[in-house]
Amino acid sequence: MEFFATAAFGLEGLVKRELIRLGFEARAETGGARFHTDMPGAFKANLWLACADRVMWVVAEAEILTFDALFELVRSIPWEDVLPENAAFPVSGHCARSQLMSVSDCQKIVKKAIVERLKQRYETDWFPETGAIFPVAATISRNIARIAIDTSGDALNRRGFRTYVGEAPLRETLAAAMLRLSGWDMKRPLHDPCCGSGTLLLEAAFLASRRASGLSRLFSMESWPTSASQAFHNLREEARALHQTGKLPPISGSDINPEALDLSRKHLRQAGLDGVVSVYPANLYQLRLNADRPFFIANPPYGERLGDKKAADQLAAGFGDLMSRHPGASLAVITANPNFERMMKRKAKSRRRLYNGRLECEIMMF
Repeated sequence: MEFFATAAFGLEGLVKRELIRLGFEARAETGGARFHTDMPGAFKANLWLACADRVMWVVAEAEILTFDALFELVRSIPWEDVLPENAAFPVSGHCARSQLMSVSDCQKIVKKAIVERLKQRYETDWFPETGAIFPVAATISRNIARIAIDTSGDALNRRGFRTYVGEAPLRETLAAAMLRLSGWDMKRPLHDPCCGSGTLLLEAAFLASRRASGLSRLFSMESWPTSASQAFHNLREEARALHQTGKLPPISGSDINPEALDLSRKHLRQAGLDGVVSVYPANLYQLRLNADRPFFIANPPYGERLGDKKAADQLAAGFGDLMSRHPGASLAVITANPNFERMMKRKAKSRRRLYNGRLECEIMMF
C-alpha cells in the first residue's frame, strides 16, 4: 500500500532519510515523503519517525477539476474493504492553487461519496459512526486530489507525555530536526542555555538513547479491526527493548525562568528521564560549564516572537561571549533574528532555512 509521511516545509529530506533508515524505499516531495509498505510497516513508521507530522494511507490520487469528478473519484474507492459498518470517518480538507478551493464543499462531497459507496455494501441509509475512527483527509493541490486515511490520529509531535508547552514553544518535530541537522555526534556534552520547557533536551535524550518517538502514545490505526494487531504489539516491544539510557553523554539545560525549569523537570519525569537529564537555574551571561568542548543548542527569543528586539539582540551577543568562555565549543541555534550573526560577532559555518510554525527561521551552526 502507498503511504505519505507529511512534514513541515524544509523537513521533507530529513523524513525521507528517516524512512530509508527504517528500511523503506522513500521519495521526498513537497510536503513530505512517499513510501510503500503494509500495515505493520505503517505502524513502524508512526512509532519511529521523529521529524514527520503524520503517516497518511493514500487510497486514491488523481487530477480533479470539478466537484462531480471529485465525487466519482471518492465513490470509486472500495471503502467497504476498509471501513466497518460502524466506523467513524470524519473528513478534513485542504485546498491550494486549484480549480476547487472551497474546503467545506469538498469535505461534504467526499463524505457523501463515501456514504453512497457504503450504502451498496451494507444496504442501509444510516451509519451510526460509533466505532473506530478512520480520519479521512482530502487534499487538493495544483488540481491533484489525494484521498488518504490518517493512521496517526494526533499529530506525531505529540509524543505522549508533555502536558504544557509554555510560552513560545518549539514543536518536537522541529526540535528533532534541529538536532539531526546540528552536527552533534551524541558523544560530546550537550547543553541548552535557554531550555524553557525542555523540548530540545528531551529530543536529544531520545536520539542518543535510541528511543522511538511514539513509544509512549497510541495511534489511530491501533483501534482499527485488523489482523496486524499482534505485529503492532511486537514492534512496540522491540522498540522498548532498544531504548537504553545507561550510556548517554551528559545532557543538561539551564534557564533564568523558574516556572520554565519546573516544566522541564515535570516533562523529564513524565518521559522517564528524571536523573538522566539535568536542568538548573543559570543566566546565560554568566554560564560556565565544567565540560570539554561542549555542544550548545538553543531556541532563544527572536524578538519578533516575544516582542523585544533589543533584548533578542543582547542575547545574541551573549551567545558570542558564551562561546568565547568555552574554547572548542559548538553552537546550533534556531532564530528569526536577522541581526544574530552581527550581534554575536561570528559567522555561521553553515545554515538551513526552516519554519517554526509560520515564522521563517534559520538554523545556524557555529
